[in-house]
Amino acid sequence: MAVRTANASPSKPLPPISTTSSPATSIDISAESLSLTAGLAEPGPVNLEKALRANDRLGGHLVSGHVDGIGRVTHFAPVGESWELRVLAPLELARFLAYKGSVTVNGVSLTVNSVRDSDAGCEISINLIPHTVANTTLGTLHKGGLVNLEIDTIARYVERMLSVAAATS
Repeated sequence: MAVRTANASPSKPLPPISTTSSPATSIDISAESLSLTAGLAEPGPVNLEKALRANDRLGGHLVSGHVDGIGRVTHFAPVGESWELRVLAPLELARFLAYKGSVTVNGVSLTVNSVRDSDAGCEISINLIPHTVANTTLGTLHKGGLVNLEIDTIARYVERMLSVAAATS
């Protein structure tokens, strides 16, 4: 899917995204999204998933598709039959990243295998199975590349509840 950046407005809503055999689809992206997102300056592939319906069985991570920050790939290499991906996340996301927690990298929801905090940020390690590498844009990642990160929705609300409780007590 190719992405064209433009300004969205109430009078010009975002077009629906559908599965077609078309080689390219154009979508509008707000200035807010562009300020938090890497990789949309030029047309190229993106990862899209259908939204969870209210009556669907929940069997994965809770994410919404909103980018929370930009990370940098520090390592991407095969390990046996899978791949290890390490990403340095910004310090402001460190409190949301946990061992066996979830994070979304470029729209793909993944499980964190390890977390290492440093002055430069929070480096997370993720194991990618061959199917993920072959069927998403994650297979094209490289050391030094930028990735879009989204934290788990539950972690976001827990942090908010704790900060409000601390401020009011």
